[in-house]
Amino acid sequence: MTRRYFGTDGIRGQVGLGAITADFMLRLGHAVGRVLRQHGSAPTVLIGKDTRVSGYMIESALEAGFSSAGVNVVLSGPLPTPGIAYLTRALRLDLGVVISASHNPFEDNGIKFFSARGEKLPDAWELEVEQALTAEPKWADAASLGKARRLDDAGGRYVEFCKSTFSAELSLKGVRVVVDAAHGAAYQVAPAVFHELGAQVGRIGCAPDGFNINAGFGATAPHALVEAVRAQQADYGVALDGDADRLVLVDAEGSVFDGDQLLYVLALDRVRQGRPPQGVVGTLMTNMGVEQALARQGIELVRAKVGDRYVLEELGRRGWLLGGEGSGHLLALDCHSTGDGLISALQVLQASIRQGRGLKAMLEDVKLFPQVLLNVRMAPGADWSSNARLVQVRAEVEQRLAGRGRVLLRPSGTEPVVRVMVEASEQELARSSAQALADALAPA
Repeated sequence: MTRRYFGTDGIRGQVGLGAITADFMLRLGHAVGRVLRQHGSAPTVLIGKDTRVSGYMIESALEAGFSSAGVNVVLSGPLPTPGIAYLTRALRLDLGVVISASHNPFEDNGIKFFSARGEKLPDAWELEVEQALTAEPKWADAASLGKARRLDDAGGRYVEFCKSTFSAELSLKGVRVVVDAAHGAAYQVAPAVFHELGAQVGRIGCAPDGFNINAGFGATAPHALVEAVRAQQADYGVALDGDADRLVLVDAEGSVFDGDQLLYVLALDRVRQGRPPQGVVGTLMTNMGVEQALARQGIELVRAKVGDRYVLEELGRRGWLLGGEGSGHLLALDCHSTGDGLISALQVLQASIRQGRGLKAMLEDVKLFPQVLLNVRMAPGADWSSNARLVQVRAEVEQRLAGRGRVLLRPSGTEPVVRVMVEASEQELARSSAQALADALAPA
């Protein structure tokens, strides 16, 4: 059975269409509740969300669906995705539910799930839920309905957890940090974390109105943070996305550092502490320059499919602790069970303070290969892989690269586009090759 609703990161789409409706969310809550009841009695789930206006509708529908299946609900209100993962584990709950479309615009929304251990759930669980969605509902009677309550101190609990991952021997006193929360889920907790660790904190992207999430701010639009860091003469800028599970960092000069570079910094810091990682998990998109720099440190890079869940699965198979994506999803499993933008930022700043060096100095051994990424919008369900013109152009491009780069074509798991990535030793070679592939792929 193939998954109908679940993509690479839960269920996502445009509000009012497809699965992102009140009717479907009611049925989804009921179906997930029935799956939970099969594996245990009196389950309790935690529901959190980002700041999209549609979150109110989805939250209410899910709550009703869970209750109708005899499942209790705890509501956290706006909280980062990794905060829900942490609290699900800390409170010994049965499931964590996040209402968010991550870096997408406010018109979109979606659902992510976490296990009782605070980890992404496997494909098999998602298939079980999809099967339950096709079954007739079994409504609980009045005496068996689930109850709902609010967790008023959810934000404070998560702030303390983030702080606990920062070395007690270090401090951010004297460090100026600008926080950009993308008008998203971390708009309250992110400034608090840095402030309580001693930093002087400036804020942008911390005034959500339900409609401005990710709009010109956050990890997908770091130009606003670059300007703010320069204007406020800050030492660092931290940009999160709408649900705060990814980040981008900016230094005092306004240079932007992505997930590939920050992953190397985390690995290097562990080497300098005398506990070098056996290996690191990246993805098919991880820059070859980072792979080569890790090799020089004696660290193996293994590539997983694109998506932090697949990075996590590969880490679990190998028993490793560090992984991530260039998009800013970083996994430090010695700190948290899932990717966490705030904790990743703290780990990088901690490395900088511990080594007494800025990000550029720590990355002096990394020579990035130019990468060009183009998104080609396709009709849903279009069979782009059988495009004869694309096959021909790809063969020509790969021959031209001849060991000086690589090509990756993959459908997005969150939107109807095919992502075209070309990595090459020269920028122009990467650009022209990617454009040729995009032109061949584009619908007539």
